[in-house]
Amino acid sequence: MRSVRMRILVTLLVLAVVGIGGWQLLPSQGNENRTITVGTTDGVTALDPAGAYDAGSWALFSNVYQSLLTFEPGGVEPVPDAATGCAFEGSGLRTYRCTLRAGITFPSGRAMTAEDVKYSFDRVRKIHSDVGPASLFGTLASVTADDARTVTFHLSSGDATFPLKVATGAGSIVDRDKYPADALRTDAAVDGTGPYTLTAYTKDEKAGLAPNKRYKGYLSGTGSPVEVRYYADSAKLEGAWKGRRIDVATRTLPPEVLSGLNPSDPGQRLTESDSSETRNLYLNTRSASPLHDARVRRAMAWLINREELAATVYKGTVDPLYSLIPTGITGHTTSFFDNYPQRSPRKARELLTEAGASLPVRFTLGYGIGRGAGAEEAAELKRQLEASGLFKVDVKGYEWTDFQKRWAAGKMDAWSVGWVADYPDPDTFGAALVGTGSTMGTGYSNKLVDHLVLESRQFADRSRAAKDFEGIQADVTRDVPLIPLWQRKEYVVSTEDVGGGQYLTDGTGVFRLWRLNWI
Repeated sequence: MRSVRMRILVTLLVLAVVGIGGWQLLPSQGNENRTITVGTTDGVTALDPAGAYDAGSWALFSNVYQSLLTFEPGGVEPVPDAATGCAFEGSGLRTYRCTLRAGITFPSGRAMTAEDVKYSFDRVRKIHSDVGPASLFGTLASVTADDARTVTFHLSSGDATFPLKVATGAGSIVDRDKYPADALRTDAAVDGTGPYTLTAYTKDEKAGLAPNKRYKGYLSGTGSPVEVRYYADSAKLEGAWKGRRIDVATRTLPPEVLSGLNPSDPGQRLTESDSSETRNLYLNTRSASPLHDARVRRAMAWLINREELAATVYKGTVDPLYSLIPTGITGHTTSFFDNYPQRSPRKARELLTEAGASLPVRFTLGYGIGRGAGAEEAAELKRQLEASGLFKVDVKGYEWTDFQKRWAAGKMDAWSVGWVADYPDPDTFGAALVGTGSTMGTGYSNKLVDHLVLESRQFADRSRAAKDFEGIQADVTRDVPLIPLWQRKEYVVSTEDVGGGQYLTDGTGVFRLWRLNWI
């Protein structure tokens, strides 16, 4: 999907176990019905695609639902999945039409039609959940089902990135007979047409997945049965991995464990790759927040030491980030380094004095409990800011769903959140993070930023949008609705008899459980 002409750098370190012949690297036929267990700390907010916009939920969606389009491993342009083909029609990138693949059936046995596609997109926008993906469809004016297999999307303005959004979890197609039109489905069941069916689900504990024998789409076949196990924090995931209660561990083992992993360690396979996942410190710009004045936020930017954060909290498993758009993505700059090159309490004090702020500035800092090293990171940010004597920080952790609702409602002054790219394009770091009404709920609104976001979407050749994104980053660096912290490296570790871990995550937003196999 997408007509992007960039490539995310990927480095794979895969352990080849000594003594295993090439023929043994192929999937074992005798184990095809044996379940592979995958452990993660990424929780699931909701099973309903209209009610979740987070990595853990979308990881599950990409396995149990289908979208019209999907991404190939490492791909930057969408390919047909539930559709046989999609294309813009006419000029202006405002009419997008897809033809549905014949023979796709829901678990009930009813055939999927264009009406189901229309229904799925309409309900995402109608429900407009605070923690849902409706914001991705800001340019979608209406959807029409022209006949049983043809659906047309009518856009309010030209949007070359729309196909990329169709290929995400937000574009998941649901059975219109099973999902209410104006409310989220709340039971623990899924009626989708993805490569897997959900056979069992216990929130915050596990999801059982069986290959969907009815699947028809991009994939030539589905994989082994999988059980995804959800752990409350990295330490519990580490315990499950060391106790060999899981076969694959991903997102996220503790930093000290990740930093000690070695491709030559016996009994395991390790994949390490560059990632476009970022983490930012988001700042509440609303008038009721002590961080309302941009000069106060700039002062904070002068006090954050990313190198120290990456080295002490994350043990070198992340890279310091100085821009809204990460390294490897079209339009990346080092705007925060250029404007705040080193820690300066003096310059921070000057800004606070100019703003007439009462010192120390007191504010709240929230983080999601169990999300990697969130508590340790918050403690380090508090230490760095308070060391200057200019700020006093009240740190508090929240359960993940509550955390999302709090930032959406502006109930914290600052919060740190990781952002997994929805699709391999700089647009995913634009409106969603810094546009008016962004999903991060900072209250930030800048007409020039909004204009540049819309302008960038006019280019089918995405390299031509680079200047627009450079402008967006310049504005964000001046207004500071967020402070970039770091860019993640991706790690997947598995037992020596499980292959395919290198395909599990690759920056396209698709979690390819079907690529895991017994060796």
